[in-house]
Amino acid sequence: MTDPMHRTILLFDIEQFGTRDDVEQGILRRLLYEVVDSTLLAAGIHESARLRADRGDSVMELVDAQASVPSMVKMLLTETPALLHSKNRLMAASAQMRLRIVVSAGYVAIDDLDGWVGSDLNHAVRLLNSDPLRAALKQNEDASVLCVSDGIYQGVVRHGPLGVRPDDFHRITVETKEGPTVAWLHGQPGTSEDTAVSSAASPVPDPPHGQTLIGGNQYGQAGGTNHGNMTFTFGDRERGESR
Repeated sequence: MTDPMHRTILLFDIEQFGTRDDVEQGILRRLLYEVVDSTLLAAGIHESARLRADRGDSVMELVDAQASVPSMVKMLLTETPALLHSKNRLMAASAQMRLRIVVSAGYVAIDDLDGWVGSDLNHAVRLLNSDPLRAALKQNEDASVLCVSDGIYQGVVRHGPLGVRPDDFHRITVETKEGPTVAWLHGQPGTSEDTAVSSAASPVPDPPHGQTLIGGNQYGQAGGTNHGNMTFTFGDRERGESR
């Protein structure tokens, strides 16, 4: 196993992916790659500074800690919605894509099986799958919604870097079996923010304790691909999701 390295953690998930047929899923996956790659390129983040994991309806990116987080957040708020609008307007309603996006940071190691290991990553995944983020996307007229961890908010967003307005984010509390955790959601608060909701009610069954199974391909810094299923192994489950 490698030593844990500090990375920016960027997660994208397609809404209602499982309700689409195989053709639509294939189209959505291609669109997702185009949106992620174009967004990060616009943020000045080269492919060599990224490590990708693909799990079908989601993409996970570990981004070098030297890459600009303010630029990344700005592009997620501007470039990503513009790209989605441009692509969706040419698609049938059934093939249009809407995204939940999370930006977090923390220490992640890679084990001998190419699994990503780290409670910080586990925490980010919980935010991605949280009820408040799902509800916010459903209520949003735009095709994407962004959530940042408390660390990203306190270290980057609240200082108001160019193109990022702190007042456009509101604090949420995500309640999980391990306890509450704070995150920050872009957009106006809705009624779902008034009540904490336990992620234990999630319709997606939990994987075996300490593991998150991710199918698909892993894309290395040079663009190489390791085929097959991937196991993301975590230690103690971190906090993650909803209010």
